[in-house]
Amino acid sequence: MNLAVPSLDLNVAPAWQARLALDFQRRDAATILARREHFGPLRVQKALYPEGEGVCHVIVLHPPSGIAGGDDLHIGVKVDAGAHALLTTPGAGKWYRSAGPWAKQRLDFAVGADATLEWLPQENIVFDAARADMQSRIELDAAARFIGMDVLCLGRRASGETFAHGALQLDTRVQRGGQPIWLERGRLDAAGRRAAHRTRIARRLPGGAAAGKRCAVWHYAAARSAGGALSGACVGSRAALVFCFVAAAASRADRARRADAAHLEHLRQTRWN
Repeated sequence: MNLAVPSLDLNVAPAWQARLALDFQRRDAATILARREHFGPLRVQKALYPEGEGVCHVIVLHPPSGIAGGDDLHIGVKVDAGAHALLTTPGAGKWYRSAGPWAKQRLDFAVGADATLEWLPQENIVFDAARADMQSRIELDAAARFIGMDVLCLGRRASGETFAHGALQLDTRVQRGGQPIWLERGRLDAAGRRAAHRTRIARRLPGGAAAGKRCAVWHYAAARSAGGALSGACVGSRAALVFCFVAAAASRADRARRADAAHLEHLRQTRWN
């Protein structure tokens, strides 16, 4: 007996388009989250003050818990004059395998005079066959302070997964007072095991060291106040800039992160003095 079976209409999850805009302002001795707007699955729930009212902490949430091919996320943060904000994430970012489209994330940060922004997310895990495109644009006032770190784990070696397919693109631009001080572009094609990397440092900052055979990119620049303990170069007596990129297998990433954490914690505890 032959039965007519209706055709199956399979629903494939659409790519996520998400936007998050945050504006921090100084009110008397406190930093407040004065504006927050979101579209799609990017948001923050509330401002936290574990260090007191002067430093506003927020946790950026991405409910899908991962970024897949075709997703496009944009995070815009503005820190007005005199304010101090710290942004982090609740867990590791996951960049999933893609059938072809790029997964994209763009960060746009603007930090005003005598303001401070700390961007300290958990690590990003780039799964095998992912196609990840990460862009960062950081605009600093001449008297602004910024600290940021990205840890990129290629594959999940503890689960026996390497980064054998896919691609990773990094594009970072940091400007102070309208002038570029850190320009970096990198691309890693896993299948061909080819890496291309270009860095331009407009003001002579040190950095740029290999971090082992499994590392694609490790560039570290530190601008410190006079007399500070961190190695680096001074780009102004009130400047403080630490920007780390680590691309390593998961087995190395934890060691790399712990090594940098000591530098970051020292810088934070000095409170930019």
